[in-house]
Amino acid sequence: MTFTLHATDSESQARAGTLQLDHGPVETPIFMPVGTVGTVKGVHQRELTDEINPDIILGNTYHLYLRPQMDILKKAGGLHKFMNWDRNILTDSGGYQVYSLSANRKIKEEGVKFKSHIDGSFHFFTPENVMEIQRTIGADIIMAFDECTPYPCDYQYAKRSMHMTHRWLDRCISHLEKTPLPYEHNQTLFPIVQGSTYKDLRKQSAEYIASREAEGNAIGGLSVGEPAEEMYEMTEVVTNILPNDKPRYLMGVGTPINLLENVALGVDMFDCVMPTRNGRNGMLFTAHGTINIKNKKWEDDFSPIDEMGITWVDTAYSKAYVRHLFTVNEMLGRQIATIHNLGFYLWLMREARKHIIAGDFTSWKNKMVTQMDKRL
Repeated sequence: MTFTLHATDSESQARAGTLQLDHGPVETPIFMPVGTVGTVKGVHQRELTDEINPDIILGNTYHLYLRPQMDILKKAGGLHKFMNWDRNILTDSGGYQVYSLSANRKIKEEGVKFKSHIDGSFHFFTPENVMEIQRTIGADIIMAFDECTPYPCDYQYAKRSMHMTHRWLDRCISHLEKTPLPYEHNQTLFPIVQGSTYKDLRKQSAEYIASREAEGNAIGGLSVGEPAEEMYEMTEVVTNILPNDKPRYLMGVGTPINLLENVALGVDMFDCVMPTRNGRNGMLFTAHGTINIKNKKWEDDFSPIDEMGITWVDTAYSKAYVRHLFTVNEMLGRQIATIHNLGFYLWLMREARKHIIAGDFTSWKNKMVTQMDKRL
């Protein structure tokens, strides 16, 4: 993997760059649609490539490990072939899912024992077998195994967890050095900065992660319930330390406003279920604010979903029609909303990139944040 910086904003830390991976270039800043179980929920791969057009999507290690399981993916030749996707894939570490299973898991130095949410069976994740799992999945970018701490989090717990995440990283790196690539493309490991919302811990963690000189770095443990201002504060601490010549990935973030504010802090990569999950529940994001399409006010509004026409659904269907689909519980309504939201997120990042290169990112960002912070 290579990362090239093309431009930086003079009034913020925003950057425009290009990641070169074996399945093609990724222009940053980038939002990665979440394809949890080998699909971006409710969206055909054809719609992804033709309309939303992401350079990279995300797969979920925990979910893919449980279903379809590794033997199936190995026989298929990896996730790219299994889901007929010829662009890049990033897999998360499973750490967030372990965090979310707080009532059904036990964390110790060796790894994490957890109970499957599907059938109650017990499993054990270690840094070593999580590397094996991600090798088998075949993602272009794979994440180090970490513990995602909850919010709020006791300082001593956050400190112990952070140091364990660092030790787990060392084990991940050591294991990968002994593990051959299973397919005909390279895989790049990103370590994850932890430390909850404590500045000194975030600083320590960022310094340790930077010292490992990985090809890219991630920031985890945010967007887990803390106020947005704390998220931004922690992100800034970390981006001031992580090397400028490596991509920075903020995991699990967030709203369109969150994305722009974190781009301004020097983040290059994002993922979040919000555009798909909120879309399935009738929440549409636009450049002028958020629409709850299920509200009665849209019942006889025959204007397009979005006048900008970012994707084909935006001008093909009226607000009244999409509201009708939700009212009668028709699956097409959820699909239209999902395509629109993903298209908007990708458009937002591409516009951010254009304005970074043009040199007017900060003024554009401030205008967009004000516009988008409305309920229509």
